[in-house]
Amino acid sequence: MQPEQKIFKYPYAYALEMGGELPGFELTYTTYGSINEEGTNVVWICHALTGSANATDWWDGLVGDDKYFNPREHFVVCANILGSAYGSTGPLSVNPRTHKPYYRDFPTVTVRDVVGTLDLLRQELGIRKINMCIGGSLGGQQALEWAVEVPDIFEELILIASNALHSPWGIAFNESQRMAIAADPTFKEEKDDAGSMGMRAARSIALLSYRNYDTYNFTQARDNPDQIDDFRASSYQQYQGDKFVKRFNAFSYWILSKIMDSHNVGRNRGGIVHALGQVKAKTLVLGIKSDLLFPLSEQQFLARHIPDAVFQEIDSLYGHDGFLIEYKQLTQVIRAWRETNGQLQTAKIG
Repeated sequence: MQPEQKIFKYPYAYALEMGGELPGFELTYTTYGSINEEGTNVVWICHALTGSANATDWWDGLVGDDKYFNPREHFVVCANILGSAYGSTGPLSVNPRTHKPYYRDFPTVTVRDVVGTLDLLRQELGIRKINMCIGGSLGGQQALEWAVEVPDIFEELILIASNALHSPWGIAFNESQRMAIAADPTFKEEKDDAGSMGMRAARSIALLSYRNYDTYNFTQARDNPDQIDDFRASSYQQYQGDKFVKRFNAFSYWILSKIMDSHNVGRNRGGIVHALGQVKAKTLVLGIKSDLLFPLSEQQFLARHIPDAVFQEIDSLYGHDGFLIEYKQLTQVIRAWRETNGQLQTAKIG
């Protein structure tokens, strides 16, 4: 069974949290499987920073035929978010008011704005209840924001390697990447590939936060102890930068990093702890022991303040990227949590 890709077109002005508006927008989304008569099998997946609407492309260990999220049992929905490079309204889209691409004029968008568009899509699809909403990293930020904003529609919530407030540490990594993009003189130009070499360097910076010291020691070790150049670690950074340039654009990367920086579920809600207390869904919070970007303390904070939430820790060599790689551990803990009806006790796995 193959996912169906569609486009949700919202033709009305969409007011943004920080002021301004979009004169309508489009979201590319996929559905996988069929909704049952009771409407109780909806799984909504929120993608991370540079993910797409097709979760089978980037989470194929969890989503697909005979995987945990099986389209024969679940109705899986995933939408590409505002600002991204995979079909939804973003910086390369044509502004209907100017008839030119937005480029650097794309308005400031927050996680809350993103979630507002997702909820409009939910309503368009006639979905009254989301049985499970799941996401990692920026995807987890979206899922949490959504569960705070509209708490009554969620039955289960799974937050992986995410947080309630994007940290100064995470913002510093994102700003370093934006500095690399801005240092590319072509980024001032109004063309689709502007800033691509800066983005290439930015992606190299990002990888250092997604992995860790032990990851590189294991996967990019020297070919011989006497080597003085042409290191595997060097070629790996170059390769990943080149690969990323082929699939993304610097304007979207800039916007999405700003969206992540905006994350704060407590903004204008009486503070973070009060906001987390509004979540009504049964919640599983997953952290990765080796994650440098979203350390375990952030997930432990979520689990302490979301009512009756369960915290689980997984071990991975791959740091933050473990949420995209450790399919077996993720499947194991999600299955155990659901089989105990959300009563699984906090424990370590790995």
